[in-house]
Amino acid sequence: MGRRKPRHRAGCGHGSREVGLTAEAGAATGENKPLLRAVSGEAVWPPPMWLMRQAGRYLPEYREVRAKAGGFIKLCTTPEMAAEVTLQPIRRYGMDGAILFSDILMVPWAMGQGLRFAEGEGPVLDPIRDAAGVAALELEKVRERAAPIFETVRLTRAALNQHANKVSLIGFAGSPFTVACYMVEGHGSKDFHTARGMAFNDPALFGRLIRTLVDATTDYLLAQAEAGAEALMLFDSWAGMLPPSQFRRWVIEPTATIVRSLKRLHPSIPIIGFPRLAGPLIGEYAQRTGVNTVAMDTAMDPRFAASAVPANVGLQGNLDPLALIAGGAALEAEARQILAAMRGRPFVFNLGHGIEKITPPENVAQLVRIVRSGG
Repeated sequence: MGRRKPRHRAGCGHGSREVGLTAEAGAATGENKPLLRAVSGEAVWPPPMWLMRQAGRYLPEYREVRAKAGGFIKLCTTPEMAAEVTLQPIRRYGMDGAILFSDILMVPWAMGQGLRFAEGEGPVLDPIRDAAGVAALELEKVRERAAPIFETVRLTRAALNQHANKVSLIGFAGSPFTVACYMVEGHGSKDFHTARGMAFNDPALFGRLIRTLVDATTDYLLAQAEAGAEALMLFDSWAGMLPPSQFRRWVIEPTATIVRSLKRLHPSIPIIGFPRLAGPLIGEYAQRTGVNTVAMDTAMDPRFAASAVPANVGLQGNLDPLALIAGGAALEAEARQILAAMRGRPFVFNLGHGIEKITPPENVAQLVRIVRSGG
């Protein structure tokens, strides 16, 4: 299955304060960063690339570190380990972007909401269903509790600066609506019935939760930027469940508020927004939120997105993760169609959703070769 290990593994023990890359990463010279150029609005060809969940269970080297950590939250909050897994796909594939290894639910965790990751179940939170639950959230504790995550950013940026200085470091957070869905529901769901019901039945309460998340998310992303993140991404994985009026209220407006606040202090930092399953609202999202690049989900027609999104706003995406699992001719055909649709505009090649754990690592290598060829 092509599961070779890197020739030199970076140290990830608790005593080490350095996390390195090997020569396999293709150490670069100069300050030219293709991904930063693309997400800032420049048409770069061949397009830069990275993959959502590129550091994860499909890689044997990730599974080794995960086993040592003993728990997912422990992995996310042990800087040397989290930096190591952030760097693994850079070392193996030479991606143009390294995305911080963490989770969108670390913000509610940092505000004091109970969170655990149950094997086979996914995240489980102590649900927030009333005003007292929202009031109990400790916004002022986010930076203190999330300090190990910001240290991961510092360690990763230092390693990239030294050994792979054309690779851009992406920080991220979940968008307020998606994170609120988990906080209210208390777990993953196909429809987040309770959270969406609260948005309709008690918009004042849901609005207080969203405003708290806007403030917490802004501070969390600012801290990542201060620690060395060069681009920031907002994941709104469940945005597509909302009708247009609710999408505008709970997805576009909070995102726009966060973007304005980030740009006020870091005007040049590019921001990527991922309103999954936004459909025809993708153009309005791009125009009203102020993001620099919009990530397309698997269901989005790239040609429609190219016509709906302003030409100065980048696009990212949107290969089906199942095509990546299939590999071979099917993968090549799908990837080349996306490349053909995106030529001539700011674009970052990526998946339309996160990479699946059963993905053969050699198929990712095949995809890298296709994208590097420019289609």
